[in-house]
Amino acid sequence: MNVIIVADHSFINGGQAKVAIESALGLAARGNRIVFFSAVGPADPRMEAAGIEVIVLGQTDVALTTSLASFGVQWLWNRPAAIRLEALLAGYDPGDSVVHVHGWAKALSPSVGPVLRATKVPVVFTMHEYYLACPNGGFYDYPVSAACHRTPLSPACIAHNCDSRSYTRKLMRVGRHALMRYTGMIGSVATVITISRLQKTVIAPYLPKRTRYYEVSNPVDAEPLGRKTEGRLGDIVFVGRISPEKGANVFAEAARIAGANVVFVGDGPQRARLEADYPEARFLGWKNPDEVKALMRSARALVFPSVWYEGQPLTVLESLAAGTPVIVSDICAGREAVEDGVNGLWFASGKPDSLAAALTRLADDGEARRMSDAAYDLFWTDPLTLDRHLDGIEDVYRRSLAYAPRPASVRAIHA
Repeated sequence: MNVIIVADHSFINGGQAKVAIESALGLAARGNRIVFFSAVGPADPRMEAAGIEVIVLGQTDVALTTSLASFGVQWLWNRPAAIRLEALLAGYDPGDSVVHVHGWAKALSPSVGPVLRATKVPVVFTMHEYYLACPNGGFYDYPVSAACHRTPLSPACIAHNCDSRSYTRKLMRVGRHALMRYTGMIGSVATVITISRLQKTVIAPYLPKRTRYYEVSNPVDAEPLGRKTEGRLGDIVFVGRISPEKGANVFAEAARIAGANVVFVGDGPQRARLEADYPEARFLGWKNPDEVKALMRSARALVFPSVWYEGQPLTVLESLAAGTPVIVSDICAGREAVEDGVNGLWFASGKPDSLAAALTRLADDGEARRMSDAAYDLFWTDPLTLDRHLDGIEDVYRRSLAYAPRPASVRAIHA
């Protein structure tokens, strides 16, 4: 079939783009005709080599812009993107084509919403975050470092500053969200792919009741290395962005309470402060993927202390695949892969004392080894491979085509 993938970026700059690009490559290898439509490049060279038609608009995004004031027009309503996408979709038969939206909030803007609503080609959204429901995309209150329970666009929402930078920026997000909601994006949502059960629970109240939901796990890049051999168990590690929403400060404080040796792999706005406040912890900065895998493999446990409704943290799954148990916050979807007391532990989100108790339990070598074996065995009994991901994606495409209205001429033939 023809698949038009819509994303903000055509290069890997995070989990969302990685899944979009790896899916595109896998779908092309299965004989589908793929077009990758994005605002920001440069394009991953593997796509052109795989025969994928790549359309990059040569624009910037909200994170890369040097001036939010000059970028604001694109961020609110990216008219060039809408014009180009409309022209692209006009050339495709809705009987054998699907539009798959992975991202629009960083660069493409709500302007693509009316185009998606108007096209006859079936549209599928993957929920990497919550921008279809929440102005800041995460139901997260940055100033207080906690999940937000206000109704989007309600008076309480509009009056409260939940933005990581300023209330002015929050109001810009509110205005953009209103544009998105009332000019077509929500109306185009008929089929949604979630990557965890938590996501559907969070987002379903804000989408049309007719929406069809399918859960398709993201693929996990891992190799079956076997159970860990006997030997020294390493330190407890954190892998990711060192920032409030990731709970990095909660982990640092819990480690001090428990007297645990801990390692931070990554970087972010909290790193300098945590390094100064917690000199007993080790901070390694970002490492390449192979180094991260080796660190997770040798670790006693991975801690994933996220304090927002994270959809499906791949770090959790990669750790389990390596045979390393995971201590996970009970608010994020990472808990769905962890059986408390079996292949890891849950702790109360945002509570250093609760996390410290889990760290103390995993300090016992016998417990750590038992959970390590369970982590490895449970993951590899039913691994989340790329082929399994692609099977799920193609099934959703086929179902979307079956639901799509057929042209009158086709209905007449079958009448």
